[in-house]
Amino acid sequence: MRLNKYIAHSGVCSRRKADQLIGQGQVTVNGQKAECGYDVKDGDEVSVAGRIIRPEKRLIYYILNKPEGYITSVDDEQGRQTVLDLMPDIRERIYPVGRLDYNTSGMLIMTNDGDLAYKLTSPHKDIFKTYVAEVAGLFLYRDAEKLRRGVDIGGYVTKPAEIDILRQSESTSRVEIRISEGKKRQVRRMFDAVGHRVLKLERTAIGDLKMAHLRVGNYRKMTANEIAYLKRL
Repeated sequence: MRLNKYIAHSGVCSRRKADQLIGQGQVTVNGQKAECGYDVKDGDEVSVAGRIIRPEKRLIYYILNKPEGYITSVDDEQGRQTVLDLMPDIRERIYPVGRLDYNTSGMLIMTNDGDLAYKLTSPHKDIFKTYVAEVAGLFLYRDAEKLRRGVDIGGYVTKPAEIDILRQSESTSRVEIRISEGKKRQVRRMFDAVGHRVLKLERTAIGDLKMAHLRVGNYRKMTANEIAYLKRL
């Protein structure tokens, strides 16, 4: 088994993150610094940051409704709270699939299934994610049309988005946006590009998968049908 896949199956992180850890010299095999592409053999002892790891036998899947003010990571050098702090009862090593900004709330998938995490975060997958944004000012239909066509967010033109205006007023508007990309702070940058600052942002769905009235800060196990749906994606 490839080393990055071995690490992912051990519930440490995704395969993409595993490659980063290997490149940073944090992974050893039989006491020696490992190289990307190494195939783990029977009897090999793999360690990440000095801790011996072994593949998880039981794959688990959760949906978390992330509050604002939490880092989408398993740890943080600045000592800020992470999404794992919201799930203290889970004994298995799990990690978030993809990311949500510190000031963004909403749906996050948590798992120890490295293969699924790798596939869902692949840039080649056009998986739509739905957000509801509270934005400053009166959001007009012409603003929506610009986002539907794609906007320049600083050297990059976004793919067409799906837009629904949920509420309009002179001071604030509420807009639902669906995008299939995941550039850093993309939704906020898209609204900035049409002259509307995002005041509050929540992710409400990944593909057709929704949180189902999950309270902020709470989590639940995914159903068998939901897991099957994600794997089909």
